[in-house]
Amino acid sequence: MSEQLSVLVVGATGSVGRHVVAEAVRQGHTVRALVRNQARAGRLDPAAELVVGDLTRAETLVEAVVGIDAVVFTQGAAYGSSDAEAVDYGAVRNILQVLDGRPVRIALMTSIGVTVRGTTHDWKRRSERLVRASGNRYTIVRPGWFDYNDADQLQITFLQGDTRHAGSPADGVIARHQIARVLVDALTIPSADHKTLELVAERGPEQADLGPVFAALDADNGLDGVRDQDNQPVDREPRHVQRELDAV
Repeated sequence: MSEQLSVLVVGATGSVGRHVVAEAVRQGHTVRALVRNQARAGRLDPAAELVVGDLTRAETLVEAVVGIDAVVFTQGAAYGSSDAEAVDYGAVRNILQVLDGRPVRIALMTSIGVTVRGTTHDWKRRSERLVRASGNRYTIVRPGWFDYNDADQLQITFLQGDTRHAGSPADGVIARHQIARVLVDALTIPSADHKTLELVAERGPEQADLGPVFAALDADNGLDGVRDQDNQPVDREPRHVQRELDAV
């Protein structure tokens, strides 16, 4: 049996977050689901503890992080949304702020194609950099297109370098419940630490053990994914982003 953790799920009522809550409960973790409104939490696994907070306001998140060992981020603004900074980036910044340096294990979901410049992707990539700079153990997962896989397309596959830029399911597909499994498994698999990956499914059955799949990846060694293109210079980032990156 894997290590049992107290896990906070940010974005718990979203289409992937609900699966993460269920998967973490299934694996025996103590699960705390961050919700903005308890009325929206009816579809969550009843074994999860609900904690109310606004991920865009750090002062409302203090209770959410009390006693947690790990946090899984699954929140995401719609592509091109004006909320990308507040949701994709701000939630990560705010949770790290209220943790105040206390170490936790982090699993962060962003998106395949995140290194293609654009408002939403840029804020997701900035959230990745906050996690890498935080000093915490982490895994960053960049899923392909949700639930486009065929019935026989279940073999979990990790890529690196974010080289698929079609902007369509041609980049890769993956089931939501498999995204959840990878995020939760990463919390307790030692070889998942300091790894950034694109997540897709190939033809074949799903693996029983993802340890060797994580172990085959290269570890990160800086603020970006280990093989990412260098096309978002830190010294050209907004000043407040540079300050917040220095502060984590």
